[in-house]
Amino acid sequence: MSQVAYVNGAFVSSDQATVSVYDHGFLYGDGVFEGIRVYHGRVLRLREHVARLYESARTIMLQIPAPPEEMERLIVETVRRNGLRDAYIRPVVSRGRGDLGIDPRKCPAPTIVIIVDKIQLYPEEAYRVGLKMITATHRKASADALNPRVKSLNYLNQIMARMEANLHGANEALMLNAQGYVCECSADNIFHVKNGEVFTPAPHLGILRGVTRDAVIEIGRDLGVAVHEGTYTLHDLYTADEMFLTGTGAELGPVVTLDGRSIGDGKPGPVTNRLIGAFRDLVAHEGTPVFDEASVR
Repeated sequence: MSQVAYVNGAFVSSDQATVSVYDHGFLYGDGVFEGIRVYHGRVLRLREHVARLYESARTIMLQIPAPPEEMERLIVETVRRNGLRDAYIRPVVSRGRGDLGIDPRKCPAPTIVIIVDKIQLYPEEAYRVGLKMITATHRKASADALNPRVKSLNYLNQIMARMEANLHGANEALMLNAQGYVCECSADNIFHVKNGEVFTPAPHLGILRGVTRDAVIEIGRDLGVAVHEGTYTLHDLYTADEMFLTGTGAELGPVVTLDGRSIGDGKPGPVTNRLIGAFRDLVAHEGTPVFDEASVR
């Protein structure tokens, strides 16, 4: 069944949606995007996601021709037209149609696309028994090259890491920064647990500051769990009691092996499971309503 997408001012069937072959998002990855979830007819943390979209655009000097409030309205309307109460949203803003050169001045107007569909990054079993992860040889791009805080359309660095995970039969790849410090996964943020306390790399190390990551930090502290943002090495992860990853698509996924080493006892741990339960409680009640009956489950 074809979904409804928003493309430059019109709602069209996703099967019929088109973008110019001269669009610089297609030609050069020149643009930004977000990944947002809908749970029980509510868009989770819509304002935070849209704010990050506009921050990414500002950094690359991409002027989005609509205020954030209008973008929020368009996202909600696209979800409503698809009639999905549980879904994944992908708003994309590219530099727009230009020529075969890279000069952004040749792109007079950005392209705006909003896609709504289902998503499942990992099989359900993986959340019960845990995920297998390897450390990629590909390092995260340095902040003085392309700041990882920008959620850009150019994901080749992460894709190469993901290919390494595939080659090793792993679910996900951990990425280090140029100095060898733990950074994040190919598409998720990473946390580890030691002696009942939770640790995650600080933003200055070169991570995308995930909205789900921030939600989990809030949840942990609300539960009375100490959560630290700092600098960690592979030794810290290899010797952790528990490990989990977070992301809009992945939600919270327990990690039970890293580079062939069992994490803790090789099973999802109690702190991880407690946070997963609290996160599911959060998404059951929080969010921007899409449908009039969104409060009724």
